[in-house]
Amino acid sequence: MSADAILLVENAYKSYGVGDNEVRAMNGVTVEHRAGEVLAIFGPSGSGKTTFLMVAGLIDVPSSGRVWYRGKVIASPTTELDQLRKFRQKHIGFVFQRSNLIPFLTALENVQVAMQLCDTPRKLALERARYLLSRLSVDHRANALPQQLSGGEQQRVAIARALANRPALIFADEPTGALDSVYGRQVMALFRELADTDGVALCVVTHDPRSIDLFDRIIEMNDGAIGREYYRQERYVFGDKFDPNNPIGPLFKPENWRERGRESSGP
Repeated sequence: MSADAILLVENAYKSYGVGDNEVRAMNGVTVEHRAGEVLAIFGPSGSGKTTFLMVAGLIDVPSSGRVWYRGKVIASPTTELDQLRKFRQKHIGFVFQRSNLIPFLTALENVQVAMQLCDTPRKLALERARYLLSRLSVDHRANALPQQLSGGEQQRVAIARALANRPALIFADEPTGALDSVYGRQVMALFRELADTDGVALCVVTHDPRSIDLFDRIIEMNDGAIGREYYRQERYVFGDKFDPNNPIGPLFKPENWRERGRESSGP
């Protein structure tokens, strides 16, 4: 595990069922994730992307293999899931395709409650919730209920909630799947900013290629295993202007990437 790595999923397998009914959803996966890196996991349905997120995000444990966090083993097949709950609350944030906001709480309260579950004093939780909504440009909707928010506003509140406890890691599962191209691009640009300014490690599980230019690394999964892996030739520099007239942005250009294990710059 390299010195700047936050997370290492090491030779992880995940199976469901037994005997003739056994299905192997993850097959010897090893992935290292560094601070400030925006990592994309691409692959078709059934490729193991969501299983990887569940194991790497400590929602589930591997059938074999280990998960390391900052140089220490945090999960293995014998780890009890209850042991991981508090760890997740303090160190990991999640953003999903649907915002999953609590419908009877306001935007402000949805962010605040994440901190109160970790025993943050109410006053401090309220102050940070207001700060995060302001940072994400949705503070003017602080007192609105989820059904009163647009899709983009709901996702911004969900991101604020994911950031509430200052996690070092954020996992996003199809975060732009329910958004149009403009809102989707804005959410991905925000993830890029968080990585660059706060050093947050972001792992985005997605089918959506529209913001591929914002990733540092791309991993393709197929049949539960890692396929091809690409690294950006030159790291993305935060500050590039988002062009509302070109919300999709450049798609995959092989000349901007190098494939792991190959000398050439493209696939």
